[in-house]
This record gives sequence, C-alpha cells and structure tokens, in this order.
Amino acid sequence: MAFESNEQAKAYWRENIRLMLSLLAVWFVVSYGFGILLVDVLNAVHLGGFKLGFWFAQQGAIYVFVALIFVYVFKMNALDKKYNVHEE
Repeated sequence: MAFESNEQAKAYWRENIRLMLSLLAVWFVVSYGFGILLVDVLNAVHLGGFKLGFWFAQQGAIYVFVALIFVYVFKMNALDKKYNVHEE
C-alpha cells in the first residue's frame, strides 16, 4: 500500500478511524443501550414470542455485530479504491 503523499495517507486514516468509531458507536448503542439500559422499555414489545429487550441482549447484538462486519468490509473496499490503495 503506497500513498501518493503524506496528506493522502493522513486523510485515509482519518476516514478509517471515523468509520470505525461510528460502527463501534452503533454496536455500543445496540448491545449496551438496547440490551441493558432500555431493556425494560423494549420488553413491552414481543418478537417471535420473546420480549424485545431479552432478544437484543441474547441475539440482536450478535446479529448487528455480524452486519457491522459486512458494512465495514464494504466501506473499507470503497475507501481503498478512493485512495487507490486497493488490492487487485
């Protein structure tokens, strides 16, 4: 991976860090917010026979985590192409 300039490398890593922090924020909100803090509010809703707060704590956070992995891969491939550092 070779950048054309030092500024381009800094911009690439700035966007990479911004992407990672935003995805970690989503994961935090889903796992901690929905699974722990808002569990009583979400338990008023049922999903497939289970309370929604319980579902987020046991299943939903895992599904969101796996989805975030795919989002990260897609976004990083686009970022690599944008800065011309992608692999063939």
